[in-house]
Amino acid sequence: MGQVFGPRHGSMQYWPRKRARRQHTRIRSWQRALKDAQLLGFAGYKVGMTHVIMTDNRKQSTTKNEDIFCPVTVIECPPIKPLSLRFFRKRHNGFNVIGEVLSEHIDKELERALPHIKKHSKKIDDFKEFDDVRLVVYTQPKLTGIGKKKPEIFELGLSGSKEQKLALGQQLLSKEIKISDVFKEGQQSDIHAVTKGKGFQGPVKRFGVSIRSHKSEKTKRGPGSLGAWNAQGHMMYRVAHAGQMGYHTRTEYNKWILKIGEKPEEINVKGGFLRYGVVKNPYILVKGSIPGPSKRLIKLTVPWRADKGIPSEAPALQYISIASKQGK
Repeated sequence: MGQVFGPRHGSMQYWPRKRARRQHTRIRSWQRALKDAQLLGFAGYKVGMTHVIMTDNRKQSTTKNEDIFCPVTVIECPPIKPLSLRFFRKRHNGFNVIGEVLSEHIDKELERALPHIKKHSKKIDDFKEFDDVRLVVYTQPKLTGIGKKKPEIFELGLSGSKEQKLALGQQLLSKEIKISDVFKEGQQSDIHAVTKGKGFQGPVKRFGVSIRSHKSEKTKRGPGSLGAWNAQGHMMYRVAHAGQMGYHTRTEYNKWILKIGEKPEEINVKGGFLRYGVVKNPYILVKGSIPGPSKRLIKLTVPWRADKGIPSEAPALQYISIASKQGK
């Protein structure tokens, strides 16, 4: 009998498959190809999913100009507030923080995340030599119905030259930022989130290892042996074994923003969304699904490599389902 060729199971793109450090992701790089000065990201809370009927406006689509069914994800996007303007210098090991200027208006809820906020005496004019500027912002979960007040704090990148970044950052430092100030309907976005945690799982569920015959010895759901050659004296890390599954940091590229709305009653389903409740703030509808459970913070950024097959104009939405999702 010939040797059976069995390729490995599961992707090695992400390794090790371990739990994320925190519930909201860290974005390490920002779009640098844009010449105009603008904010490069935003954040919102995942509500749940519904469906719409939209007129397909994709040029290469086989259903062009037809009304089609489309699943969408609802993300509630209350305004975010600036905390500080952070200045960086480029060193041999990357960009290092050289200082920051705090906003004059800070919410009291921020003390839940930063108990000891010290007012710095430095001003923007004190930073003459810098290589990059980023805006530090915080969310306002108190405006939603998810049951928390502690805000998340994170950096947002700015595009343009460093002079343009400084001017834009100085302008944004004293006002609330809305989702409509960053993204437009029909625009694409990269989604950064921590996936739903599934705990300790076996190799069949975790990597898709085949279940063997009932006549197999010792195990049916195991990954098998390494064969006759095992001179390394230990199990190779590439072997699909049991371990942590889910609660990983993941990025999905080029998600299509179908709608940015200001009226929550347009999308609030009867009885509220499962495990979330009702939407109270501006929201966006994103085509398809996104990582993470409901109530998780989702970060949206300007796409690195936009899909040219997706039009820049949002399709016309003929119908948005607000039927109950309670299963009754």
